Amino acid sequence: MINFFEVSETNKMIEQEKLDVRTITLGISLLDCCDANLDALNTKIYDKITRVAKNLVSVGNDIEREYGIPIVNKRISVTPIALIGGSACKSPEDFVTIAKTLDRAAKEVGVNFLGGYSALVCKGMTQADENLIRSIPQALASTERICSSVNIGSTKTGINMDAVKLMGEIVKETAEATKENGSLGCAKLVVLCNAPDDNPFMAGAFHGVTEGDAVINVGVSGPGVVKHALESVRGENFEVLSETVKKTAFKVTRMGQLVALEASERLGIPFGIVDLSLAPTPAVGDSVAEILEEMGLESVGAPGTTAALALLNDQVKKGGVMASSYVGGFSGAFIPVSEDQGMIDAVNRGAITIEKLEAMTSVCSVGLDMIAIPGNTTAATISGIIADEAAIGMINQKTTGVRLIPVIGKDIGDTVEFGGLLGYAPIQAVNKFSCADFINRGGRIPAPIHSFKN
Repeated sequence: MINFFEVSETNKMIEQEKLDVRTITLGISLLDCCDANLDALNTKIYDKITRVAKNLVSVGNDIEREYGIPIVNKRISVTPIALIGGSACKSPEDFVTIAKTLDRAAKEVGVNFLGGYSALVCKGMTQADENLIRSIPQALASTERICSSVNIGSTKTGINMDAVKLMGEIVKETAEATKENGSLGCAKLVVLCNAPDDNPFMAGAFHGVTEGDAVINVGVSGPGVVKHALESVRGENFEVLSETVKKTAFKVTRMGQLVALEASERLGIPFGIVDLSLAPTPAVGDSVAEILEEMGLESVGAPGTTAALALLNDQVKKGGVMASSYVGGFSGAFIPVSEDQGMIDAVNRGAITIEKLEAMTSVCSVGLDMIAIPGNTTAATISGIIADEAAIGMINQKTTGVRLIPVIGKDIGDTVEFGGLLGYAPIQAVNKFSCADFINRGGRIPAPIHSFKN
């Protein structure tokens, strides 16, 4: 039974420490919408999304009001569109019509983002996959709420370097297509390795083909809660530090589990998973970087940062899995630059570089996230960064992703504003030496030896 102390403690975490449910994401299968006629396909997609998700936002608002728990976003993820549009779409332009239909449906039901404008090409590309990928710049430039992801590698298959090369070009084209808005389209595009099928967070959310017709996934967040808890154990040893993170993660996840089950029951849609990720915001006191600094680092990026992040990520997972029977998605700690004020401050003071961020991604939840780079960065360099990050994911059997934003017209020392949860970011330097000959080899980097487990 919940006692008065627990109620008071939860209220304090919400009111003073920025505890929230970051998103309720409704996954919807569009496999039954497939049609060789493009107009019929678009009609089926719109009708199914607006029918299944019609009560998502109102139910989320009701739960938020009744329980006093902030639910920041209500979102939708759908089956990767490259799989759905293969029969009807003969060109990239055809796929753009689907993006606009998805955007219209998202607006109709009131969600802020819809993910799943995606392709899974870790071993090879079909013509439909390539057409969707080539449509991404136009799709993101002509829609408001659509998010796109492309999975280019996995531990089981290796890395599709043809797709890596293409995605470097697509990121550049997306930056150009949305340059009037600070190349914002790139903030809604992520390139992944080992992408999970049940991730509720954007921009990488899609509804996996092994999922049911519809499912409720919830992402929780509480960097401020963890930081506040660690303030009470300053100077204590690593055992005490670890236990404090673990116990706090348990409490945060229990709240997410409550919201997920309530949403599932009220919508009549099965509960899928809780994603345990500590997702920061630009708000002061809601920063993963500040957690690491509370552990004893003068600044995130100092020697010891990767070890501190590894401890944080592991203890978040340990605490979370005890609080929910179904844990999935990314689950751990995000380190996006533009969405974390502590990370922004570290970049501005010269404490952290892309190379240090890459090292940190070997132990964090995802990868190089929301990093603004000079607009004149070459497509080959972007592809090289994607390949490096995919290799970390492939070898370590973990999800990694790259969400780089080459801001057209901006250079090192400038700042770009995205607004809202996307925040703002200083333009960071990238290595100037070329990797073009490596990227242009083509083909596939083989899977690592430890992938053979059958």
